[in-house]
Amino acid sequence: MFKKLTTIALAFGIFTGAFAQRPAGGSFNANTKFEQMGTELPTPNTFRTASGAPGRDYFQNKADYDIKVELDDANQRIIGSEVVTYTNQSPDELKYLWLQLDQNLFKGNSTSNLTKTGDISTQMSGTQIKAITGQAEKEFGYNIKLVKDLKGANIPFTINGTMMRVDIPVALKTGQAFSFKIDWEYFITAYYGRSGYEFFAADGNYNYFIAHWFPRMCVYDDVSGWQNKQFLGQGEFTLPFGDYKVEITVPDDHLVGATGECQNYAKVLTKTQQARMKEASTSKTPVIIATQAEAEEKLKNKSTKKQTWIYTAKNVRDFAFASSRRFVWDAMQTDVYNNGRKIWSMSFYSKEGNPLWEKYSTRVVEHTLLSYGKRTIEYPYPVAISCHATAGGGMEYPMISFNGGRPQPDGTYSEQVKYGMIGVIIHEVGHNFFPMIVNSDERQWTWMDEGLNTFCQYLAEKEWDKDYPSRRGEPQNIVAYMKTDPSQQVPIMSSSDNVIGLGNNAYAKPATALNILRETVMGRELFDAAFKEYARRWAFKGPMPADFFRTMEDASGVDLDWFWKGWFHTVDAVDQDIAEIQWYALDTQNPEITKAEARKEAEAKKKTMSNIRNEKDIPQSVVEADPTMKDFYNSYDPFEVTDADKKKFDAYKASLSEEDQKLLSSGMNFYSIKLKNKGGLVMPVIIQLEYEDGTSEVLRYPAEIWRMNDGEISKTISTKQKVKKFKLDPFYEIADIDTANNVFPREPEQPTKFQLFKQRPFTAPANPMQEARKNQPASTQSSGNN
Repeated sequence: MFKKLTTIALAFGIFTGAFAQRPAGGSFNANTKFEQMGTELPTPNTFRTASGAPGRDYFQNKADYDIKVELDDANQRIIGSEVVTYTNQSPDELKYLWLQLDQNLFKGNSTSNLTKTGDISTQMSGTQIKAITGQAEKEFGYNIKLVKDLKGANIPFTINGTMMRVDIPVALKTGQAFSFKIDWEYFITAYYGRSGYEFFAADGNYNYFIAHWFPRMCVYDDVSGWQNKQFLGQGEFTLPFGDYKVEITVPDDHLVGATGECQNYAKVLTKTQQARMKEASTSKTPVIIATQAEAEEKLKNKSTKKQTWIYTAKNVRDFAFASSRRFVWDAMQTDVYNNGRKIWSMSFYSKEGNPLWEKYSTRVVEHTLLSYGKRTIEYPYPVAISCHATAGGGMEYPMISFNGGRPQPDGTYSEQVKYGMIGVIIHEVGHNFFPMIVNSDERQWTWMDEGLNTFCQYLAEKEWDKDYPSRRGEPQNIVAYMKTDPSQQVPIMSSSDNVIGLGNNAYAKPATALNILRETVMGRELFDAAFKEYARRWAFKGPMPADFFRTMEDASGVDLDWFWKGWFHTVDAVDQDIAEIQWYALDTQNPEITKAEARKEAEAKKKTMSNIRNEKDIPQSVVEADPTMKDFYNSYDPFEVTDADKKKFDAYKASLSEEDQKLLSSGMNFYSIKLKNKGGLVMPVIIQLEYEDGTSEVLRYPAEIWRMNDGEISKTISTKQKVKKFKLDPFYEIADIDTANNVFPREPEQPTKFQLFKQRPFTAPANPMQEARKNQPASTQSSGNN
């Protein structure tokens, strides 16, 4: 099974160090995987400390908005006017201000469109093709109509792609504020994953999901100065906190959900809807505020009148809204944290979302706030909203998110659609914590919000349903990605717009890394406390990667530099290999044992093919036929225990101490295990020992076991019982990309299965609910989402 059992003599007292851990090949301490990151991290200063906390001079500027906006339903257009008040709390004098014009992404000559490469069918939508060829019916992007101060004087401005510089008349000193006005308009695009409209040809109406819709201030901070990196479509948004008052004018038969709290429900809702809101304020289950029947009634005669919804929001980094006459709306206001403060959980969806949305959405919103709040900080805002926007995907904004997950027209849905919808709602509502509260720089570091959020999503999914089929979080789920060609990967620590394979790189891989930290490297108690401290320190502030890395170490007392270097700064993979095992046992020198073992071995070696055949082919040997040919050696038994053997053994035992005699009689087995790190990524070593009696044991060794040699090590373990099988990573904890070399002795690979006859293999139906419904009597079938 293993390399031949070797017996070793007990010498120099107790067996202690002859097979201790040792480097195997390479130079002693030649690797740098366990050296501290040092200069790889930015130098601590008075803005950001070495502990990972904000420093005494940390600052962030503030942007307040007073906005009046009209949704032109006839032309799918936004017409807006805003007054921005920008407060400089930095130590620097600001001679100009930078704003983001994200809708300019859709201009035909935008950097994003001009730098797209690849097949036309995969790189460009019909809208983009029309824009570039001059055939577009509408010219997308901002039309900035004016920029003035509050006295009406024009302010010079320069538009550079998705950025606009405003040259203020007087430099803004520390502590000063400046207010200015911008008027603008733009045509709304079809929903593209972040915002836009969805058109329903059957009734000729639109659902609007409006975001990135107003000129927004850029962040000015101690790391980048002005973060005015162009919006290319992948790296998302970096925004300052502020207070908002937004007046949204829409057709008066529309319902509006938005960031913040509505200030005029008494005007925009019917008496019946207001009564339902009151009922929902004390309900522990969702109450429908606006019904599907009411929505369908509105579709019969579109209103030509207008109505203005007024929202306010405090200390948020952005503002978004949804509007439609097709919406169903449900809500409940509950004491999520049992602290006396009630929070609204709400959902807006059209009939296409039912029955899934009415059943799950608002309940999932509340669950997300509870789950994330336990691990970070309690949700500070008064409301959280989930809106049904198209069939798939999702996008997040403060207090409101746009989410996919759509049943079939008959109301049935697949398991994938159900769990996909619940997962995307958890994910997008969870973004309220990362980055809407813990306000990282999305334009530069996608993983800081998507990775942390996906990790929390995984935990929330399991709290929703222990059997939840989570796509991301479990280490084994990232193996396929980490096995891909390293040249087609980039480190997690890559600028957002340069990431290849965004879903795996910025969502799944960092989420998996955090799960490994929690379950395997740090343990749940240390990890949870450190993660919560990071959220507490950086709530309503702008952390950078080093702040996260340093806080996790500072709050846990665990050196994680090796982990950040391997998982976040390289594309190395985990591939631990049991290369060899040598089995040793103590030589007791007891002749009763040693000679019996020698006899057994000698007899086994006699059973050669020649000797077996000779038993038949040689009826009688010469010695057998003539006894006179025998002498002493024909009857000598070299394995007989003699009196001399016994006296020698007794003398040997007498020479041993009592402690040595106990070890000698223990019957311990010693296994020298040679391990190779073939993937490059150092990780803890977890070995399961399966014993001959059917029991098992798991041994765990920290990643520092590789610190003297990160390529190959030997580790000796002792066991009372004989080991039948060794197995690395038995619980799939470390994302090992080759489990075949995790077992010793090696197990045969699984056979490739083939079919006896050429026929289609059995596959489960894509929508079992729909299949089951086909077999129901017509009288028991529901009417779907019609």
